[in-house]
Order: sequence, then C-alpha cells, then structure tokens
Amino acid sequence: MKVPHVLARLAIYLLSLVMIIFGIQHFLHPRDLVNYVPQFLPGGLIWVYFVGIAFILVAAAFILNKWVKAAGYLLAVLLFIFVLTIHFPNFMNAGNAEAKQMALISLLKDTAIACFALYIGAGAHHQKLHMEDSD
Repeated sequence: MKVPHVLARLAIYLLSLVMIIFGIQHFLHPRDLVNYVPQFLPGGLIWVYFVGIAFILVAAAFILNKWVKAAGYLLAVLLFIFVLTIHFPNFMNAGNAEAKQMALISLLKDTAIACFALYIGAGAHHQKLHMEDSD
C-alpha cells in the first residue's frame, strides 16, 4: 500500500469519525437541533433523527468501503441542501455580527465537507451506483 493511499484512507476514516459524532449528537440533543429544521418542512424532530441516521450510515459506508460512491454523493447533496436552506438564510437574516459569523462558519464547514464527500464519491470509480455485488 502506497503512502498517498494510506493518507487518503486515513482522511476518509477521520471524516467518518466526524460524521459518527455529528450523527450521535443528533440523537443526544435533538431538541437543540430541531431549531435548524426549516419551517416549511413538516415533521420537525423526524428530520433531526433522519439526518443523524444518514450521517452514521454514510460513515459506515466509508469505513466498510461499501456503497462509497452513493454515500459520498448523497452526503454532498444533503450538505448542500443544508447550506441552501439553513446556513445561507441564517447568514442573510442574522440579527447580530456574532450570529452572522457562526452562520458563515457553518456554511463554509458544510460546503467543505460536501466537497470532500464529492471527491470521495468520484474517487470510488471501482464501485457502481446501482449497487451490484461488486460494491
């Protein structure tokens, strides 16, 4: 195994750890996170739990090296949805400078993680999106 490949796998494992922690946080503090669910979505807490499960499943896919392409692309889509429906509106409508800065940090963080997820998905060229046995 070459050093760049080891470093790439390490980066993916670290992202997986972060996603597991984010997922667990959705179950430990759902009432705090429900405030971020856009008002136009019915269901409130259901979305918090759904995202927690999604984060943990993506991490499992990355760690097990199964369905990596689909998991990477779906994580990217989910995070870009967060950027467009949560972080950008919060940034634009922030009441004070501190809230605006926190929204910008969240926007940039989710954009960066989404881009990394796209990179991981695109790099899983040996895998198929239609989930054949070769995944």
